Amino acid sequence: MTNETAARHNEKMKKIKAARDRMMAGKTGEKGLILVHTGSGKGKSSSGFGMILRCIGHGMPCAVVQFIKGTWITGEAEMIRSRFADECRFFVSGEGFTWETQDRDRDIAAARRGWEIAKEQILDPEIRFVLLDEINIALRYDYLDIDEVVDFLLTSKPEMTHVCLTGRNAKPELIEAADLVTEMTLVKHPFRDGIKAQQGVEF
Repeated sequence: MTNETAARHNEKMKKIKAARDRMMAGKTGEKGLILVHTGSGKGKSSSGFGMILRCIGHGMPCAVVQFIKGTWITGEAEMIRSRFADECRFFVSGEGFTWETQDRDRDIAAARRGWEIAKEQILDPEIRFVLLDEINIALRYDYLDIDEVVDFLLTSKPEMTHVCLTGRNAKPELIEAADLVTEMTLVKHPFRDGIKAQQGVEF
């Protein structure tokens, strides 16, 4: 890199930093966020569990309520239960994917149990972050009432508690209520080529 190129780069970075500093000066508010991870692509739960680890790293007590997946043995559940049980509570309310249970009444009952646990965790003053993993699936199939869930999040969630809701097909009411919405887009997936779910990647 020539001296002239380095000088141009340095000047450009100074301008970017000055603009960034001006922007950040106006961002002083704090609040507990409602976050939604949805879309057909992979990474919704993975991102949620990444935030759980981030909270643990910051000493923020947290909780996971896992809907739908049921008895599936996942790496995140094994790790949290065996290594971080004091920092993060872990609850499983589902009995398996809907095509496995084949019993709508059981699925609804399981989702309702999970939602009751979720409300308890969200309202607990010790908990700072709650991950509601795959709750969007329960909402999609109307196992839970979307208006009840949204109303609770908007009116009963403690001001500084973060709640992340994951799963495909997030309902418009939830997207409207959320502070941050991320849609994972499917570009390519090995399942289409006959590759089964891989340990450490999918679960």
